[in-house]
Amino acid sequence: MELIVISNPISVVDETILINNLFIAGLTCLHIRKPGADAKSLRELINGIAPRFYNRIALHQCHELAPDYGIKRLHYTESDRENTSRKSRAVLKAAAYVLSTSIHDLTLLPSLSDFDYTFYGPVFNSLSKPGYQSVVPENFKLNKTGISLKVMAIGGITPVNLKTVKTMNFDGATVLGALWKQPQQAVTTFKDLMKNLPASSTDNNKND
Repeated sequence: MELIVISNPISVVDETILINNLFIAGLTCLHIRKPGADAKSLRELINGIAPRFYNRIALHQCHELAPDYGIKRLHYTESDRENTSRKSRAVLKAAAYVLSTSIHDLTLLPSLSDFDYTFYGPVFNSLSKPGYQSVVPENFKLNKTGISLKVMAIGGITPVNLKTVKTMNFDGATVLGALWKQPQQAVTTFKDLMKNLPASSTDNNKND
């Protein structure tokens, strides 16, 4: 099962040091989401990250920066997705970009065939947005029949409930609040998440 981390929406102390250490600890994908940041601020953040990790970064805004750093992952918010054409995304896909998006309605899944994966949630009560409650019922199981893109659970993800995410049939989990509530403990928390991350079926098959 995959684990994605989303950056804290605002700057934290020693942020680039923490990000580099998360990558060193095994993080395979960091979504940089800074809603209030401009291109200059994002450049400063990315410049502090070791270039060898740029291929593990996804940008939520200022997509125009991606070519300057060899970043090949772009995320589209729901409004971004609605305001861009399939043709423009097809051009990016042809150039080997990995595209992701976010949804709050599972009936939209069949319409997202030009994306590689989507976030869906909150699966559990959000840790980063108090009052943002789970949208899935008890004993929920995701039906992905005929759906090729990966669906990543988001909202309230902790080391304790990762196995439940797997049981729900998600392809992976996306973490924000659990990691950044105590930024200086982010690497320790990430290692705990990885320790509790269930293997995917493909991982199990490799050991057969």
